[in-house]
Parts: sequence; C-alpha cells; structure tokens
Amino acid sequence: MTSLSALTLPDHTQLPDSDGTFVKNLQEHPQSILITDSIKPVLEQLHPDGQYCIGQDSGIYWRLTDPPEKGAEAPDWFYIPNVPPTLNGKMRRSYVLWKEYVAPLIVIEFVSGDGSEERNNTPPSQGEGGNVGKFWVYEQAIRVPYYGIYEVAKAQVEVYHLVDNTYQLMQPNEREHYPIAPMGVELGIWQGFYQNAELPWLRWWDAQGNLLLTGEERAVIERERAEVERQKRERIVEKLRSLSADQLNALGIDPEMLD
Repeated sequence: MTSLSALTLPDHTQLPDSDGTFVKNLQEHPQSILITDSIKPVLEQLHPDGQYCIGQDSGIYWRLTDPPEKGAEAPDWFYIPNVPPTLNGKMRRSYVLWKEYVAPLIVIEFVSGDGSEERNNTPPSQGEGGNVGKFWVYEQAIRVPYYGIYEVAKAQVEVYHLVDNTYQLMQPNEREHYPIAPMGVELGIWQGFYQNAELPWLRWWDAQGNLLLTGEERAVIERERAEVERQKRERIVEKLRSLSADQLNALGIDPEMLD
C-alpha cells in the first residue's frame, strides 16, 4: 500500500527558487519596483484583508518535472488575488499551483531579446528536451486571464486576454491604454524620468486615465502643495502688515498676531 507521504506533492520549501540564470536587463528591477509601488494603493482597496500576492521574477510551478525548475515559469511580474502574502509566517520561495490552485490574474514579461521567447506557443508534445513555450504555458496550462509583453526597445506593450480558452490580442483604448477590468486600472507606456533614466516605462493608470503615482511621486506633490500653501500664507500676512492698526481691528485681527 502506498503511504500518504509518498503521494504528497512538494511545496515551495522543497522546490528550487532559482534556475541559476540572472536578470538580463538592468532596467528590469526598477521597472518591477515602479509598477509594484504604484499599484499597491489600488490592491489595498481591492483587498482590505491583505489577501493578495505580487511576484517579481519569481517561479510559478505548474507541473512536476525532473529537474523541478523545468516545470516552472518565472514571469518578471505577476499579481495573484485572494491568496495570503505569506505561508506559515514566511515569504514564499515560489508560487506552487498544485498547492493553491489560484492562477495569477495578470503576468507581465519584460522582453530582453527579440520577443520570440515571450511569444513562444510550443506545446509539450512538440517541445524538444521538455521545453515548452511561455505563451502556451500562460494560455493553456496556468490560464492567466491577462498576459502583458513589454518591449522597452519598441516603446510598446502587447496585452492578451484569455477568451474562450484562447488568448486574444487586446486593442488599446482612446488613451492607448489596455484596461485590466478586474483591477479597475489601465496598463500602458509612459515616457518619462524614473530611477535616473529617461525611458518609455510600463505604468498603470486608473479607469479615468489618471496616472497612478509611486510613493515618492506622491511625496513630491505633497511637498510642492505644502510649499504653495506656505507662500500663499506669507503673501496674505504681508498684505495684512501693510494695513493700519485701525484697519486690522476693523477686520477683527489683532495687530500683535502679525509680529
């Protein structure tokens, strides 16, 4: 009789958390930070209980293979709704589908080559050496509702939506953005300066077309607003100081309060 332990599938603590490769493009890390930082306020509203997970260049295990890492894809960025951010008080080493069953709502790949790897639709039956195309895995195996392919060299992003078990290339709206309806946001290209680089960055907007800001950008705007208010108060005080004591008293202002 086969024991229960022999039938138990491995979890994230028993599977490799890296295939030994390295990030191919120095832009990938700041790009991930940018879209993670700016989307957090939205996700906190969608998940007031904190039940969501963001992965950045982390493995998603979708099948058992030998070696194990051949059964995983590592999107540059992905978001999974309605799952706990930690397991048993620890951060996940990877995301294991056969343990949680919830697919990511969106995965995003940052193209570092010609994009053929991200658009590879090779199924297991045709892949050599057990290799399977990323596109096929996201569409047919993991069944991710939204798949984004971002190419900084072309200043563009392609977004695919899973419809009737098949990815359909989405058409941008009038703002050249791609609505991600379940999140209430839009995805698109923003040409601007971030992390000391002027590039066409991948960014989020809200459903009304307002750019979702990072924490640093929000802090800068708040400082500018506070400075405008300070200057406004100073101008008002200077005008009041030009009035006589009788005029100030008539306005109900104690002249000594302006000293």
